[in-house]
Amino acid sequence: MKHLSPLALAAAAMLAPLAASAEELTFAWTPNPQTPQVDIAIQKGYFDDAGLDINFVAFNTGREGFEAMVGGQVDVTFMAEFPAAVGALTGAEFSVIGDLARYTGSRVIVNTASGAIDSPADLAGKRVGTTIGTNVNFYLDEVLKQAGVQAEVVGAAPPDLVPALARGDLDAIVPFPTFYGAAAGMLGDSYGELRVPGYEVHYILAASPEMTGERAAVLDAFMAALARADADVKADPQAAMEAVSASMMGALSPEALAAMWQDVDVGLKLDTGLAELLVAEADWVLSKGVVRGEPVSIEAMLTHFAPGPLAKAAPEAVDLP
Repeated sequence: MKHLSPLALAAAAMLAPLAASAEELTFAWTPNPQTPQVDIAIQKGYFDDAGLDINFVAFNTGREGFEAMVGGQVDVTFMAEFPAAVGALTGAEFSVIGDLARYTGSRVIVNTASGAIDSPADLAGKRVGTTIGTNVNFYLDEVLKQAGVQAEVVGAAPPDLVPALARGDLDAIVPFPTFYGAAAGMLGDSYGELRVPGYEVHYILAASPEMTGERAAVLDAFMAALARADADVKADPQAAMEAVSASMMGALSPEALAAMWQDVDVGLKLDTGLAELLVAEADWVLSKGVVRGEPVSIEAMLTHFAPGPLAKAAPEAVDLP
């Protein structure tokens, strides 16, 4: 297994041997808390057992990994689900092949020093910061719609939201989950949160047309290795946490992961619920004018799903029409 930067992809392709004992697969993925199946598959050699030589490529965002996959630079990418909704609207060629985990702890973070916000209705008229055009913006709009109120939504880059809230420039923020810890640390006793159900971040896998076409056997082997690892994660979550912690070079301890996973539904699957969410997100993107196009029906969205490889490895994990 090799770890490559995006700039090294072209050079690696030129220097690849004409024949190899293992099938190469370029995977856009970096160690993270939500995909223990990958860590276990690496640790236990399941990719090797499947006859695969995985080239791991790191991108700053899931959107960049998705764009690289659509552009033919990588074979499979890991990401939150939102880029797939945009991709379906813009005519990108890709297939969703698996849903590794769902984050159930989405929240609105408030600075209680600026005044109490005890319910979503209290956001009426407040200055609420988020990153415009992303899944957290989608979640914020859903929270406001459910509460039947309007707020002054302020756009900001992800790293700028927590400092702005701490300064009092904003009354509340809806940041990416990776910034929750920073918000709690910076706000201290003034930290408050509203957990409003209704949206889960899905951590998914998407594959290029080549992988679902002429290289389908390689994709079958890849998904079989992940399904094997998924069974291990279910059987021994503690070992999975230790594998993730090691993969992340100790950035998160197993104890910290145990706390985090209280808000994570780990388990490899593929179902209609994900397709319905992508349709809702695509409708929202159109309503915001972020992308111009026609609405995507559930039937059209399902054409971007390729359940075959996962169904072969774990039939019970697939629930699609």
